[in-house]
Amino acid sequence: MTQTTRTNTPAGQPSGTDPAGSAHGITEKGLKGGQLGLLAVVVLGISTIAPAYTLTSALGPTVNEAGLQLPVIFLIGFIPMILVSLAYRELNTDSPDSGTTFTWVTKAFGPWVGWMGGWGLLAANIIVLSNLAGVAVDFFYLFLSQLTGAPELADLAANKPLNVLTCFVFVALAVWVSYRGLHTTKLVQYGLVGFQLLVLGLFVGMAFANWSTSETAIPFSWEWFDVTRIETFGQIAAGISLSIFVYWGWDVCLTVNEETANGKKTAGLAGTLTAVVVLGIYLLVSIATMMFAGVGDTGLGLNNTENHENLFTALASPIMGPFAILMSLAVLSSSAASLQSTFTSPSRSLLAMAHYGALPKPFGHISKRFSTPGFATVAAGILSAGFYAVMHVISENVLNDTILALGLMICFYYGLTAIACAWYFRNSVFSSVRNFMLRLLCPVLGGVGLFVVFLQTAIDSWAPEFGSGSEVFGVGLVFVLGIGILALGAVLMVIMARLSPGFFRGETIRRDTPALVVPE
Repeated sequence: MTQTTRTNTPAGQPSGTDPAGSAHGITEKGLKGGQLGLLAVVVLGISTIAPAYTLTSALGPTVNEAGLQLPVIFLIGFIPMILVSLAYRELNTDSPDSGTTFTWVTKAFGPWVGWMGGWGLLAANIIVLSNLAGVAVDFFYLFLSQLTGAPELADLAANKPLNVLTCFVFVALAVWVSYRGLHTTKLVQYGLVGFQLLVLGLFVGMAFANWSTSETAIPFSWEWFDVTRIETFGQIAAGISLSIFVYWGWDVCLTVNEETANGKKTAGLAGTLTAVVVLGIYLLVSIATMMFAGVGDTGLGLNNTENHENLFTALASPIMGPFAILMSLAVLSSSAASLQSTFTSPSRSLLAMAHYGALPKPFGHISKRFSTPGFATVAAGILSAGFYAVMHVISENVLNDTILALGLMICFYYGLTAIACAWYFRNSVFSSVRNFMLRLLCPVLGGVGLFVVFLQTAIDSWAPEFGSGSEVFGVGLVFVLGIGILALGAVLMVIMARLSPGFFRGETIRRDTPALVVPE
């Protein structure tokens, strides 16, 4: 169990609170420590990123931007992610807390900025949960269609009431597994992620083995990794924008730091390893698909826009033959696994915010049987399912635009956390070369890079033609949703400041708040 210093909490004061000016004392949140090792945390991180689901929808559009330089674009997009992950690792080593961004930014910049950082994380996760549920529904009916040979079953996903009802079932199953704790989650993820990676490995192996039989095949070339062959800055920008989506999710490894064996070291290392492993997966799959399909705009070519929505559906049969159905099942398992594991992050962020008095107390409720943030897990499920239902009924374009707006929130809270690292450690950054690199240079480069993308995306999304082309009073819907959700967070923050002023007065978390002591 997490070892902490306890103090008597005055009546009516939030758990983990101490009066301003007094010695700090942090109470336990109730999470069960030592449940996960390095392998389990890395698997959880890979599951949240969902490489099979991500690749089937991201490869085509990215090739359209990058052409033959797709592999080097993946590498360029990886740079800001690895820089930010190093910042997370430093902060976790100092203050391992399930609140991650919320807790760390609060310690660096104070409660108001910290609350908004936590809101950015929560909003991003709720939105992506609804999207993952929708993707799981689509591939569920596609798999049933392929399994039974009845094409009409795939069309059931277009039936809105049935689609929403099926979505509710998927979300309920994911919430049930999450509620039962990380031990159950670990067992489920070993199976789903293992199957996903096995099928991707089979796909890559068969693509390499049969690439010369394809009419659109092209031979491998090291020039694909030549950064000097990138023709425009737009391709580099596309790579960085791509990284926001294809690498996002590794930070879940830090969210479970209080429940991980030797969490001060293991969680941070797992986050970095997850990003590196996923990069390797992306490079192998991208090279294999380029060699087999080529980058043309007809037939199997990766630039054929008819294949962009679901690339693996187009390539699975030519590459895998009778095993093609496994790819549909792998994408289904990928989205389902990510749906389940992604609940880990918002539930523990809600728990931490409530624990320190930044949200209502019920969000801090811990299940006595499973030692999980039960109320927060169920709340995250209801919010994501409700968001999906409302958006799906209103317009599919609204849902797609909301996913584009997701990038704004990811840039916001990742960038804020990275900058917070540099500021929090500002007194020690010049004490050694290591500290200068890991506590100042890497975090600042990563954080500034993401804020540049945030600002550029906000400017671009102001135009009505950005995304689906929808608008509100002449302003692009992506801008309205992305900035609007952040503005909603600011409104809720002001409300919470009135209802629970202790946190906002600095009575629960300050820079001198001692770090949690986790088992070695």
